[in-house]
Parts: sequence; C-alpha cells; structure tokens
Amino acid sequence: MTAAQADLQIDRPAVADGAALWRIARDSEALDLNSSYSYLLWCRDFAGTSAVARDERGEPVGFVTGYVRPERPRTLLVWQVAVDGAQRGRGVAASLLDGLVARVGAEYGVTGVETTITPGNTASERLFRSFAERHGAALEREVLFPTSVFPDGPHDPEVLYRIGPLSL
Repeated sequence: MTAAQADLQIDRPAVADGAALWRIARDSEALDLNSSYSYLLWCRDFAGTSAVARDERGEPVGFVTGYVRPERPRTLLVWQVAVDGAQRGRGVAASLLDGLVARVGAEYGVTGVETTITPGNTASERLFRSFAERHGAALEREVLFPTSVFPDGPHDPEVLYRIGPLSL
C-alpha cells in the first residue's frame, strides 16, 4: 500500500455519495455517463456490491459499482470504475477493486468477476489484467455486445472480461 492509499478509506457508498459518483464518472471522460438519478439509486440499492474511496475529509475520490449476477450468483459484474483525476496513478482503482471483491467474496461467496471494456481503454484493460494476475485467476475475453446492437448511434463494442476462479 502506498502512502497515498493509506490516506484513503474504502467503504460502501451511501445515497449522499451519489452526486459525487456521478461527477467523478462525468469527469472521467472514459465512461458512458448514466443519469444522476441512476447513481443515487445505485448507492441505495447496490451499496453492498459497490465501493467508494474517501479522502482524509471523507469526500469520495473514486468508486467501483457492481452487482452479483442473478443467473450466476458467484459472479460479481463490475459495472463502472472511476477515480478522480487528482488521484489517478496512485493505485486507487486497484485498491477499490481488491477491497470490493474481498468483501463481496466473503459476503456472497463470489469466485469470479466479469466486466466489459471497450477496445482502447488501456487503463481498464491494465486494471483487470493485473487484478487477474494478483489473484492467480484465468482471464478470458470475448465480444459481449457488438457495435451493431447499440440503438443510439455509433458505440464501440463491449468486450466481456471473465476472471476466475479467484483465490481470495
């Protein structure tokens, strides 16, 4: 853990964090931005499968949102990962992801992680490749949603990253 990471607290998001998560996602310029309402709902309904990193003042500086897949209850789907620009490059995303998976693994028996990444998002590709390596897990990739299925204009394909089984 770096000194920067030691200054951070990682815990569950609360509804009061929803606006900050929306701003962090918006400012990332890499994520598909959902409505502010959806981040409020996410913090209410999926706090148990999500995580927020807080600075020394308790302000959110990064987050991971996820849910346990109903059809595959031992799989955590990671929806979004974002870190405030001032905190990037300090290992915050890796700490968030490791902490969340450890907690969800203990509480829900999760042994696998899935996420989707658009081609060219090298930061996310590195984050999930290094996560798989740290946890001694296989990583498989396949196109989940090709460009042709998106109804709202051009969208890069979403590549499914399937990681597991995990050794937690």
